Amino acid sequence: MAAHEDHPPAPTTAEHWDARYGERDDGMWSGRPNGRLVAEVEGLPPGRALDVGCGEGADAIWLAQRGWAVTAVDISAVAVDRARRAAARAAVAVDWQVGDVLAAPPSPETLELVSLQYPALPKAAGEDAVRALLASVRRGGVLLAVYHDLDEAHAAHMRERGMDPAAYVLADDLVALLDDSWEVVRHEVAPRLDPPPGTEHVADVVLRAHRP
Repeated sequence: MAAHEDHPPAPTTAEHWDARYGERDDGMWSGRPNGRLVAEVEGLPPGRALDVGCGEGADAIWLAQRGWAVTAVDISAVAVDRARRAAARAAVAVDWQVGDVLAAPPSPETLELVSLQYPALPKAAGEDAVRALLASVRRGGVLLAVYHDLDEAHAAHMRERGMDPAAYVLADDLVALLDDSWEVVRHEVAPRLDPPPGTEHVADVVLRAHRP
């Protein structure tokens, strides 16, 4: 996904995300794992997992509690610091990393699970960077990507906050980059599972793909 003038720049700096997380001292998210992750992953045998855009760590902690060896990456040091403290309270070990996963993707074919829960991957990073992330899933592994199903009102709200959805890699973009080594198991709009109280987003776009 080469950078293109049709795609406005996406806010991707650590300063931007640190400022967003800093808006609330008590945490931005609910502290519960995403319901779709739980539903899709609960029956899988544990292995090595990558949580992309881990935020305050609820998904990574849930995976670690179920025997996964988890690497969790976020560009925001504020978020990762909160995640580390939450993991210490839960007495689980997670490899927490502050950084840009598209700038430094994992080694190819090393992971049983790559989880992207409502990710903010900028299209400006380019297709090769996204392909490298996808290539980290080994044979037998799973890619699970979940996005909000945005209507025009929600998309406009995001643009008002300086985050145009068109500037980010979405589920359709990921599907277009999957080669013949992948089997797409699900690519559909589905009800959001176990949403936090008061959430405006009640449906998700779910992409689950397998490398047989």
